[in-house]
Amino acid sequence: MITHPFQDVRHAPSVAPLLDGLGTVFRTFDDQDSGCTSYGLAAGGGRWFVKTASAPQAVSSLRRAMAVHRAVSHAAVVPLVHSFTTDTGPALVYPWMSGEVLYHPTRSRQGGRTAPGSPMARFRKLPLSRVHAALASLLSAHLAVERAGFVAVDLYDGCLLYDFDAHRMVLCDLDEYRPGPFTVEGDRLPGSRRYMAPEEFVRGAVIDVRTTVFNLGRALRLLLDAGDAEAQWRGTPGRLAVIERATVPEPEGRWPSVRALVAAWQAADAAP
Repeated sequence: MITHPFQDVRHAPSVAPLLDGLGTVFRTFDDQDSGCTSYGLAAGGGRWFVKTASAPQAVSSLRRAMAVHRAVSHAAVVPLVHSFTTDTGPALVYPWMSGEVLYHPTRSRQGGRTAPGSPMARFRKLPLSRVHAALASLLSAHLAVERAGFVAVDLYDGCLLYDFDAHRMVLCDLDEYRPGPFTVEGDRLPGSRRYMAPEEFVRGAVIDVRTTVFNLGRALRLLLDAGDAEAQWRGTPGRLAVIERATVPEPEGRWPSVRALVAAWQAADAAP
């Protein structure tokens, strides 16, 4: 069990005064599309990431995140170490992880994925061995998600945190993941169009593990390309064939499970 300075905190009317009393806030994230405000806190000899709801729609997302972390534990998933209530919704406490999110979904949208020096641009310049090791972590984590009976929602490069010094990929912000299968209740699910399956845009469509397979296929494709135009594929034909099946528009044409996708990917990875 990770020791943290929130051990005795069950409720706080607001987060900012609590954090000021516990330690030093060294970073604030308050320009997020998600409707959340998050803080980096140095306290108790460690550093912590505290996520709160700053808009009503974020409350349900944080509650979903709590359910995900109760069900899924994996070395490549940033763990939830504590939660408490506030007057505006739950607050979630994670260990602060070294690294950089490959894309920051801020309202201002400054920088972007292709800007020189951006985390995504630097990731795409890594040796293929480093990229493949990061993708292996991504896939392995989703085997745990599948085993827990959850499906991916809003999986994109904003969920991928890469440590360029330790060469380690971890997943964060899995706030929209939920038990599956389920049906789309609105006009679409949240997420980045570049990663989303066709059924995620159809009211009443079934979302299941084959949707997760599509999301992962898109992640593999985009992270193994040298740019957003998807014109500079850096992998082998065998790996591209695995991705093409994963991202077939019709769900029944895809790999039937994350486990099947991973097995095919590993076989292609081992091929000459």
